Amino acid sequence: MMTTTAKPPQKDKMGIQKKQTILSILSTAWFAFLGIIIIFPVFAGLLASFRPGRELIRKGLSVNLDISTMTLNNYKYLFSWNADSKKYFMWFKNSMVLTITTVVLTLLICYLVAYGISMYVFKLRNIILFLVIATMMVPFEILMLPLYKQMIDIKLINTTAGVILPGLCAASTIFFFRQYMIGLPKELLDAGRIDGATEYGICFKIIFPITKPAFASMAILSTMGAWNNMLWPMLVFRDAKKFTLPIGLNTLLTPYGNNYDLLIAGSMFAIIPIFVVFLCFQSYFIDGMTAGAVKG
Repeated sequence: MMTTTAKPPQKDKMGIQKKQTILSILSTAWFAFLGIIIIFPVFAGLLASFRPGRELIRKGLSVNLDISTMTLNNYKYLFSWNADSKKYFMWFKNSMVLTITTVVLTLLICYLVAYGISMYVFKLRNIILFLVIATMMVPFEILMLPLYKQMIDIKLINTTAGVILPGLCAASTIFFFRQYMIGLPKELLDAGRIDGATEYGICFKIIFPITKPAFASMAILSTMGAWNNMLWPMLVFRDAKKFTLPIGLNTLLTPYGNNYDLLIAGSMFAIIPIFVVFLCFQSYFIDGMTAGAVKG
């Protein structure tokens, strides 16, 4: 005998739709609230960059839009090529070189490590993966002093290499790439070998194009980390000419005087590189984050 499944009553359908609508409204309102909280300090800083530094001392960060106090003098001072602005753009250049080098090398090395862990089967694979995950649980503050002593021993203090090398093999980046690639069909490797491709050819010509969303996601996160990194470069660099932007901006606040005009305008201008990177990779960002979270 053929059996037919009973359709849910119309009232149940309306009830489900009503619940979904309410949940959608609540989630939208919640994320809008979080967005306002996140954007508030950026907006307050943007307004402060168009006000004299003395207004920041008197009133602090504020979102009150007072046209009478707003001026472009801070940005004119930033681009006037005086002694202070020359130092600022020297710090800016140092940060650009350090960030680009760090991101490119980190993505390349972490991709190769994750490729080996996810695409090949060997005896120590699980142990290596365990060590990668274990290092994610160790705070940098615990590793800071041993790393600093190591940089002294190998004479990399006050060098760009001393800042870059300790963070090249980032455990979180390796794990993200591994999670992304573990879901890729292994038949791709066999097909490449049948076509005569070398192992390096399979890695860079077959698998690499597929992992572009993961690279875009990690490029944004790695750029943010390298650009905003202050603690480790401050320990390694001793020469003021090698300071990065976060360290340089921090030197504008001294017991003898505070250059808030350059500090606020320079801080807002420093956001532009991160914003540009996000615009370049935003089309891949959501796909990469989602795929890396659910694969495996």
